[in-house]
Amino acid sequence: MTERILVPYDGSPPAKKALEYAFEKFTDPDVTALYVVPVPDGYREAFTETEERVPVVDEESGQTVLEEAAETAAESGHELRTELDTGKPDHVIVERAADEGYDTIVLGSHGRAGVSRLLLGSVAENVVRRATVPVVVVR
Repeated sequence: MTERILVPYDGSPPAKKALEYAFEKFTDPDVTALYVVPVPDGYREAFTETEERVPVVDEESGQTVLEEAAETAAESGHELRTELDTGKPDHVIVERAADEGYDTIVLGSHGRAGVSRLLLGSVAENVVRRATVPVVVVR
């Protein structure tokens, strides 16, 4: 049975490791790389036109990052779906996994600890705490 794997992907070395891990450790996985354009609370309400709500530069960067992920997958003989969304990354990841029937989330972690984690927050930590499906954190 093919497992549906969601890999939050931002082009960072930990995200690349997570993508590689998903292909190496799961048998015949159906992998989707998800790039989330971060949009802070209250941002959308500042605009009246829908088209203005997402920073175009960030969306274009996200598409470029996802194209690189697809190329990496193809080079290793794997197929990869790519998706781009906007919002708070940890919320979008958890909601996507639950709403779209993913079996597992595989994500990279920068391994921040102590004061750095407290000040910056941790998408990986929030996903682990809130997800309703298993989460694999790759370092």
